Amino acid sequence: MTDRLADHHWGVEIPADAGLLSTVRVHLDEWLLGLGLSDDDRYDLVVAVNEAVSNAVEHAYAPGAAGSVRVAGEVRPDGSVHVVVADDGTWRVPPVELSDRGRGLLLMRENVDEVRVDRSATGTRVTLVLSGRHTTRGTFARSAPEEVTVAAHSGWVEVVVRGDVPARAGPAVRRRVLTAARGGAVPVVVDLRELGARSEGLVRALRAVVEAAEAAGNRVVVRAPEASPAREALAAAGVDQVVDLVPHVSPPTPRPPTPPPPPIRTR
Repeated sequence: MTDRLADHHWGVEIPADAGLLSTVRVHLDEWLLGLGLSDDDRYDLVVAVNEAVSNAVEHAYAPGAAGSVRVAGEVRPDGSVHVVVADDGTWRVPPVELSDRGRGLLLMRENVDEVRVDRSATGTRVTLVLSGRHTTRGTFARSAPEEVTVAAHSGWVEVVVRGDVPARAGPAVRRRVLTAARGGAVPVVVDLRELGARSEGLVRALRAVVEAAEAAGNRVVVRAPEASPAREALAAAGVDQVVDLVPHVSPPTPRPPTPPPPPIRTR
């Protein structure tokens, strides 16, 4: 394990070994403490980084293959903290079944202000941003309203939203949809046929879901009848330009399977 600390930059490189996660957390927290971050802000960022590193350790490399994970932190002039977690493996889509697996992206998005995922044939790079005006989000602190239901299908999930979704309900709806879509990694269809007259919270939630899906290489499908209040609300907010609007639901086209990683070269 290598570790460096200089001014407002910090970094560490570890073998892809889950047993080293606690070491990364401790070193990162010490660096953030030295920057003067509050307990809550440090906690949120450490949780997000831990999930990113854990995902890389667990999913980037084939079983038994050697690999490494790099973590680099930087403080920007605007007070924001950027942490990049990078590996040299391949991206793997989590299972669609509604279980506790695959929630890493969701936890990252719930704890920091921005998450960017860049995938290539040579590895995955996850950028986590804690803004200078970060507000602790309280992951899963609120439950989603009962009018939001989730059903798993083969390779995709369907979320049905019924009734009004005012602005105050937006975060709960966003959390429910992102949970179902595993932070955007699983294709999702949002059914709005029974949406109520109030939809401002839904519009905000969908924007966040679209951003998460795009980062994971997916596109959100929204089921809304022609000339319906739901379509009018999405069009008025411009959300209709970033989702696939359909009157009747069709399963999203799954992405092709990720090719196996190249052989590990040893010296």
